[in-house]
Amino acid sequence: MRIHHLNCATFCPLGGGLLWGPRRGPLHARFVCHCLLVETDAGLVLVDTGLGLQDVTHPYRRLGVTYKVLLRPACDPREAAANQVERLGFRRDDVRHIVLTHLDRDHAGGLPDFPSATVHVADAEYQDAMARVGRGGRIRYQPSQWQHGPAWARYAPGGERWLGFDGVSQLRGLPPEILLVPLPGHTAGHRGVAIDTAPGWLLHAGDAYYHAGEIDSARPWRYPALAMTQWLIGVDRGAGRANRERLRTLAHRAGDDVTILCSHDPATCPAAAVGE
Repeated sequence: MRIHHLNCATFCPLGGGLLWGPRRGPLHARFVCHCLLVETDAGLVLVDTGLGLQDVTHPYRRLGVTYKVLLRPACDPREAAANQVERLGFRRDDVRHIVLTHLDRDHAGGLPDFPSATVHVADAEYQDAMARVGRGGRIRYQPSQWQHGPAWARYAPGGERWLGFDGVSQLRGLPPEILLVPLPGHTAGHRGVAIDTAPGWLLHAGDAYYHAGEIDSARPWRYPALAMTQWLIGVDRGAGRANRERLRTLAHRAGDDVTILCSHDPATCPAAAVGE
């Protein structure tokens, strides 16, 4: 399976330098939205979507004023997954499956751009997104991103064990080399996506952590302000902390046999530049 690395949204949040710390340089440090496009015999598979075409065209209406002003998305249509798929020589309809780490707006905004794709997601994440309970739920989830009525494939708790993680699900209609790995904490239904490639496993850990230093097996470290942000928006802080530790252990034990990446660290995204 060939894997393409995409950056499907760039953010320059106010005070970004405070989040990332002095190692990142400019005050408005960048975040990316690292997505994967996987070529399989079942068609193209998109792991997360980033922001969609409607989000970048009408950001205040689609994302909300607070989101737009504080996170400052670039709103560059070149970054939309739909346009990147076409630049790679495919049609949008070639994307048959979308596998989501979770349904936050910067991870699911491109769903309407692939209306015929089956959307794979943990059932707990689906239930929370549909209910939007409390102020946190209303802020986190944007129903307009799935009002087109996608075909959902939902996965209940339970499954096999994979490299120290329990409850791992194989995905219906997809090759057995693609797995959904429970990584709750950021949201209750947050999942990682593991892909068995020829050199080894690739694990997209979504928002289980925000930068590579957090799972550094030799000397883990965190930016204090960024850690506080994770603490504030996570729904289960204990689970999030435990999963970071498990990812750190996996990175140490597996070595080159497993590559772990997250959604927002530009340093580990090969397509971190706008439009690449």
